[in-house]
Amino acid sequence: MSDDFIDSNVFIYLFDETDERKREIADGIVKSALQDHSASVSFQVVQEVLNVVTRKLPTTMTAEDAGRFLEQVLGPLWRTYPSLALYRRALGVQARYRLSFYDSLIIAAALEAGCSRLYSEDLQDGQRIEGLTIENPFREL
Repeated sequence: MSDDFIDSNVFIYLFDETDERKREIADGIVKSALQDHSASVSFQVVQEVLNVVTRKLPTTMTAEDAGRFLEQVLGPLWRTYPSLALYRRALGVQARYRLSFYDSLIIAAALEAGCSRLYSEDLQDGQRIEGLTIENPFREL
């Protein structure tokens, strides 16, 4: 069990050369998660991040660099894997909260990991779903 679940957008901001504030916030979240072993990610986050860093960034990572990022950053946080139960839970979240399937899958993975907070820029800040609170770490106060 961990306290936090980190959505892929947080990892992507580690490489954002246009927004220093968001890059620093993302860096703090990820460093703390790795140091304290206090966060989780799912297979979906791993896939999305690797796709972006190798194909969609202005300066993409080589396969070798992406492999190091996988081993050193994503791998140590990876706790949720695909299962029939996970997909059933995602479908339940999707039906109940009328979210996209992929957003529902992120929420279901966070719930399965026993997280109490989901860091995501893509979902409604402050929303609570089955004991999980969604927090946009990049919101302007």
